[in-house]
Amino acid sequence: MLIVEIHATSHIGRVRKGNEDNYLLLHISDSKAWMSSQEPDEFVIESQKFEIDESGIILAVSDGMGGALAGEVASKMAVETVSQRFLEEADLEKTVSPNNLNDSLVGKLYEATIYANHLIHQQGRSDPQYNGMGATFTGVGITPEAVDLVQVGDSRAYLIRNNRIFQITKDQSLVQQLIDAGQIQPEEAETHTLKNVILQALGAQNEIFPVPARLMPQRDDILLLCSDGLSNKLGSEDMQKIISENFEQMEMAAAELIKQANEHGGEDNITLVLAKITGSELPEPDDENVNLEFLDFADLHDTADQDTVKDS
Repeated sequence: MLIVEIHATSHIGRVRKGNEDNYLLLHISDSKAWMSSQEPDEFVIESQKFEIDESGIILAVSDGMGGALAGEVASKMAVETVSQRFLEEADLEKTVSPNNLNDSLVGKLYEATIYANHLIHQQGRSDPQYNGMGATFTGVGITPEAVDLVQVGDSRAYLIRNNRIFQITKDQSLVQQLIDAGQIQPEEAETHTLKNVILQALGAQNEIFPVPARLMPQRDDILLLCSDGLSNKLGSEDMQKIISENFEQMEMAAAELIKQANEHGGEDNITLVLAKITGSELPEPDDENVNLEFLDFADLHDTADQDTVKDS
């Protein structure tokens, strides 16, 4: 039996007047969903514990962008649309994606992400006050078979395994593109003048290309999904230390991460989802690097590529 203990929260930070972040916890077979209230004066840690059945669960973080309330609207639309696509009876084959992927959780998540982009983009085009709004989306689907990821933008997913931390998503940002091209060094990214320019966001373009990947869970794996309000303020080793020190009290780890991000400036909204995976049938953690399988949706059961992720 696979058990996932989850703690999620979203904090306005110390500078912003509103919260444009959101998160999603979705237990599919129970038809229950939890999202952030986005109220600026409210700080709540949502804690849940799920037994994972074949239907699985969805976890996600979304960071909105745009003037006035547009960012808040975009991130809310992102998580609500993804949740609704799983909970309603509509046929996922009728979404704007041409692929028929609705025989798997990751396929449905991929489809729902593309559909969310469609709705947010249409809303931005039809309502002048929301023109140009967008949102990142980092989603994780967990079933007894695998942990699947779908990535749009620069919110991140990390894996803490055996007291090591791995960044298992790659920022879809201009500075990451410059790093990949060898034009700047990774340490230069933190202070680069274009560090906030992202290459994909839900709603910003008519067409997006989410990046789907899969990893096989091991016993006591911990997933951390977060907006850049956290990852821009704490290094990966600092996050790993806080989480490992509070392994038996993940709610305390979530609170401490928020506290530390605020003490380091808190200029942005801070949102995170912590998920600890346990189960007697899971293999023991090893000291090897994490192997990600990048999925090819031409045939969902094959992979287009594989990558080894080194600890951060």
